[in-house]
Amino acid sequence: MLFAWKGRWALLTAFFISVAGGQERVQLCATCHGPDGNSPDPKVPSIAGQPKLFIETQLVLFREELRKSELMLPVVKGMKDAEIVQLAGHFSKLPAKGMESGKPDPALMKTGAERAKALRCGICHLSDFRGQNQIPRLAGQREAYLAAELRAYRDGKRTGGDTIMAAALYGVSDADLRALAHFLARSPAPAPAR
Repeated sequence: MLFAWKGRWALLTAFFISVAGGQERVQLCATCHGPDGNSPDPKVPSIAGQPKLFIETQLVLFREELRKSELMLPVVKGMKDAEIVQLAGHFSKLPAKGMESGKPDPALMKTGAERAKALRCGICHLSDFRGQNQIPRLAGQREAYLAAELRAYRDGKRTGGDTIMAAALYGVSDADLRALAHFLARSPAPAPAR
């Protein structure tokens, strides 16, 4: 009976250590991605409301150095799969907020919407750009971040991704990428899936 009692305490202690460790990881993520997962930095992606599987996949890619980032590697190096699942679950449930200020540029919005339709972004990212499974949410994402990532995909410099994005963006002009990023950043960020 004493062993069973001690076993329960050990289990509870491990649980609380795990939760505390998870909270430390969440706070570490919040340093760059914002306390609620909505990035205050235009060059850093918002991770609130991203699909859980997308976050898990990206963290594994960073941890295994298949997606290169000098900033992310020290954070994810040695991270256990259970921690990745916990972090992804936490941030995927947070509401995404559009973080761009200022009025949308009507010409960029029109061109961006046209390019999103022509490039068929809604097929993988869904019609409201909420993302699904391993496909990221684009709606309400940071404009500068989107523009940089779209260029990196087009130019073959984005590691850790599949070839579909590079093929989809092949030959798209910088001006069209800018309009697409402007449009997507100002598209309403949908509520996270429950």
